[in-house]
Amino acid sequence: MADDRQPRQSRPAGKGGSSSGRSGPSRSGSGRSSTRSTDNKPYAKRDGDKKPYGKRDDNRGGSRPYSRDRRDDRRPPRSDVARTADQAKYDGPEIAEWITGKELDRSVADQLKSLPEKLMLRVARHLVAAGELMDSDPKVAYQHTLAARARAGRLAVVREAVGEAAYAAGEYSEALAELRSAKRMNGAHDYVAIMADCERALGRPDRALTLLKNTPRDKFAPPLLAEVIIVEAGARRDRGEIDAALRTLENGNLNSKSRAPWVVRLRYAYAETLLAGKRPEDALEWFHRTEAIDVDEITDAGLRALEIERSLPKS
Repeated sequence: MADDRQPRQSRPAGKGGSSSGRSGPSRSGSGRSSTRSTDNKPYAKRDGDKKPYGKRDDNRGGSRPYSRDRRDDRRPPRSDVARTADQAKYDGPEIAEWITGKELDRSVADQLKSLPEKLMLRVARHLVAAGELMDSDPKVAYQHTLAARARAGRLAVVREAVGEAAYAAGEYSEALAELRSAKRMNGAHDYVAIMADCERALGRPDRALTLLKNTPRDKFAPPLLAEVIIVEAGARRDRGEIDAALRTLENGNLNSKSRAPWVVRLRYAYAETLLAGKRPEDALEWFHRTEAIDVDEITDAGLRALEIERSLPKS
């Protein structure tokens, strides 16, 4: 992990997160993490991916930038006019032809059923497109979710999608606002790890710790709980509290026999924190222990171990 001040883009567990599995964020205790969890994709369900991701801006009482002027003499045909920024955001990026909207995870699709069918499919297609691009082109994925929000922003699942995409794209203030809205709508705590990591990214580790402290964890699934622990440890590191960060991680299930991505990420964060605490020999051990279970190679633990081995004095 590079700079400890830069948040990672791996999605923590939003509803899809730990999905509370898609998720998790987290700057694995340090910076933009190479420990991106492969179980964290959000809104397209393709080959086992987790989920997908919207606010109709009615602009009641004011101008309606998305409505067409019915009088032909007011403006030339749309094709002859450069689209405004609002129109471009509403239209969103082009959607691949193969995306029909039916690829959406069923749990997400069910939440769109209150929409008219044609609108539902349009929103679904944008969410699937966002899920497909989340890792490779998060900026465009974010634009897709904004287009979905313009049409269905009153749905919590759409606001969740915007928040997770904004997080992946590095738009941390926007991500925090959207996930707060989603939480107000559905009362879920699934976004807490991402929200706290956004606070870290905005240079507010104290707020991150307060948010995590006030969140009940007793019913969290292991992936989400691991992400919460990782972000909490990262916030401690931001404050220079290395020993406290280590104790936080040690309260996680570091010795789990599972090879799940959340165990990999937890061990990686522990190794990173040991290294930050100037304990390279211990860090080396935990990077090796991370590599041993990282069957999907979601971290660079092997490379980090090699770097430490080369830096240690020859015996």
